[in-house]
Amino acid sequence: MSRNAAPLGARPSDGHDTASPTAGARTPQGRPAGRATTRGVVLAAAVVLMAGVGAPAGAAPGDPLVSGATVNSGHDVVVGITHDVVFPVTVSGSDDSGLSFVDVDLKGPHGGFYTTDAFCESTTACTTVFTVNAHPAPGSDDPVDLANANAGRWTVDALADAHDGDSVFAPGAGSFSLKRAARLTVNASPEPVTKGGRITVSGKLVRANWDTYRYAGYAGQTVQLQFRPKDSSTYTTVIAVKTSSTGTLRTTVKAVKDGYWRWNFPGTTTTGPAKAAGDYVDVRP
Repeated sequence: MSRNAAPLGARPSDGHDTASPTAGARTPQGRPAGRATTRGVVLAAAVVLMAGVGAPAGAAPGDPLVSGATVNSGHDVVVGITHDVVFPVTVSGSDDSGLSFVDVDLKGPHGGFYTTDAFCESTTACTTVFTVNAHPAPGSDDPVDLANANAGRWTVDALADAHDGDSVFAPGAGSFSLKRAARLTVNASPEPVTKGGRITVSGKLVRANWDTYRYAGYAGQTVQLQFRPKDSSTYTTVIAVKTSSTGTLRTTVKAVKDGYWRWNFPGTTTTGPAKAAGDYVDVRP
């Protein structure tokens, strides 16, 4: 079976992501009973508002309209290997009779696909909930929803129903980024150090591997070494360093004042950002 779309009934229902072809069929006005969709999960995110995106050519006044989609409250969806990530997708639109129901499809690289549906919470907004994971499930031979190849830009398609029975399909109503989680470590030494001496700052950048359910070194990435003085709340970038073939980092800097050293990784199109916790170094006269 596909890693990204389970067969009908393959997942237990929680009221959001799972549907059976017959059981519990929902029948808003204008929707045939028994209409079912495959349930899956996905992540990341951006706010996209595209006026008129759901208006087909020649649409008459009063026909339903999808104006846009908001994914994960405008934030990227970043997934690791140990926890489910749950996020909302809200479809906005209008109709003379009000919106009643929405089907939402999420489509990503290399065949990534998830879908779910929901009744609308108001006449102009309908929120669905998706759950994504990339970790083994006990007793499952195909435990995950995501593979590394699925990371990147995803799009949102929406099919909205109105109370008067009209419907509108809005392909590309929104887009977002689904990213692999990253982690950073840091170690600054010696501690303490004499003013004017040299501080060696090391660390490692790793990111989630959705195929092996482990974190692995992220090679060839530019990472910023940042410093925050003891009595300041602001970090500034001192130097940029590239990770080794195994994701390690190492550089030396001059000891000037007491403060905290950290590594900062801004992220890529497929990997989320990461910051190491600051490592304090006491600089003595």
